[in-house]
Amino acid sequence: MAQAERYGYTVARLRAMGHRLLDPGVFQRMLDAEDLQGALKVLNETCYASWLVEMKSEGAFDEAIEAELRYVYREIEQFVPDKALVTLCKMPYDFHNIKVLLKSSFLQKAGGNRRWDLLTQLGNYAPEFLIESLESEDYRLLPFGLRSAIPHCLAQWEQVHDILEIERQLDDLLFTQMTALAQTLDQKGAVEWVMGRIDAENIRNLLRLRRTQVETSKVAGFLHGGGIISVERLLALLGEPLESWGRLLAYTDLTGALSGLQEVSDFDTLIVEVEKALDEYVLRVVEDARFSSTAPENVLFYLWSKEMEAKNVRIILVGKASGADRDVLRGLLRHVNG
Repeated sequence: MAQAERYGYTVARLRAMGHRLLDPGVFQRMLDAEDLQGALKVLNETCYASWLVEMKSEGAFDEAIEAELRYVYREIEQFVPDKALVTLCKMPYDFHNIKVLLKSSFLQKAGGNRRWDLLTQLGNYAPEFLIESLESEDYRLLPFGLRSAIPHCLAQWEQVHDILEIERQLDDLLFTQMTALAQTLDQKGAVEWVMGRIDAENIRNLLRLRRTQVETSKVAGFLHGGGIISVERLLALLGEPLESWGRLLAYTDLTGALSGLQEVSDFDTLIVEVEKALDEYVLRVVEDARFSSTAPENVLFYLWSKEMEAKNVRIILVGKASGADRDVLRGLLRHVNG
């Protein structure tokens, strides 16, 4: 069956689910609310209502946000022809859970407590399965190359106790696996979307490493290959002022994301602003799919839009709980369904 025939129904279903994407008016009303309770009241008028009623307290909104994301992922898995598109979006959560479990194991060995509360149900594999695999030391059924990666990580920890290096290796494996999966699909947009994810992560790492003044010779190890921007081109940015990064990458869609970069003393604020711009950059990679009624990339566009919506909801609710300024919160919001 031709791809157009396979995805015509899928795109129609996604557009029918458009009501589950919050419109800008909802975010404005949440921003205008006087406090957390007021913002939750606005959110309770949306598709999040069924999850909010299950909250044990006002501060437990993260569970409601995750529940909405889980619902959307489950729904789309039911009708998308290539479930690998959904797998791509969920794979980072699997690797997040593996990192949490490894850190918890290291912490427990040092006399600390496990942090299973940081696990998420959003991955392709249940946290319970991952816990059982690691605790039983039976890695045979672990997915995405983790079968061999986990023993290596454990051995490395025993030798050097370098959690950053372990995270770097797991991130490298994640992007390798995402790229390989995307390449199995006959969809150029899926591969480009993964490349955009790699670019975004590399820029984040580059900024963080620059802030901590890591030696240039060590920076390359924290950058992942396979993105639109080569590692060599990224390394060349280290010796340039931040405000010139956008110009030097003018041949990519990252120009807009980096246009506001400048040398500042408050690096934490800068990174937060860049995080927002990079999320929007990843969305733009597949944004043109909206104009096609048969493009498979509509799946990625919808799911990434939902992911950014979840970030927006969390930003506002956390901000309201802490009494943050409304204009500051508005400046942190990603583009969602606007």
